[in-house]
Amino acid sequence: MQISPSVLNADLADLAAEVRRVESAADWIHLDVMDNHFVPNLTFGLPIIERLVSQVAIPADCHLMIADPDRWAPGYAEAGAGSVTFHVEAAAKPRQVAKDIRAAGARAGVAVKPGTPLSAIEGLIRGIDMILVMTVEPGFGGQSFMAEMLPKVQQARRLADSADVDIWVQVDGGIGPETIERCAAAGADVFVAGSAVYRAQDPAIMVELLRASAENGARP
Repeated sequence: MQISPSVLNADLADLAAEVRRVESAADWIHLDVMDNHFVPNLTFGLPIIERLVSQVAIPADCHLMIADPDRWAPGYAEAGAGSVTFHVEAAAKPRQVAKDIRAAGARAGVAVKPGTPLSAIEGLIRGIDMILVMTVEPGFGGQSFMAEMLPKVQQARRLADSADVDIWVQVDGGIGPETIERCAAAGADVFVAGSAVYRAQDPAIMVELLRASAENGARP
């Protein structure tokens, strides 16, 4: 069970310090890149991530909510991100995007919006390292978890297992103490938590609590 705190609800004016608050407990730091085209919000881009990666020890888990990932996604891997996830809805040649991310040295993930069926990524499965099932509409932090996505998480787990390679299933959106066990029981093993972590009095302790809850939910 891996926890990847999202910095969307952190103090973006002091991003490196905010990342260090969870560095001892988390597995990844989740960086949401939004371009105000693919989603109606704007966050940060490649120069900031490249600088951040050089300042912190925890590996970067970049979620690209951007148009034209075919052009931009490999650059995030080249900048030092350990995992780069792009949206299948935005890619012209998703198989090539995943290949380029891997060639640049990162794990390749593919994300699907709530309304996108997993059939959209079935042909990519042997060329990726992670499936990201969005449990909110992408674009903003602090949204409510969409419980109707749990069957989709189960389907993603079956799809990942059918490939007979190590493919992670990540969930992102409304993940907290009340929802993480259900996601783990459905088959997720990587959890993005933003508000739950960075609005907690001690973000690192919250990460450990979330991990324990996920492990509890994953038990048969």
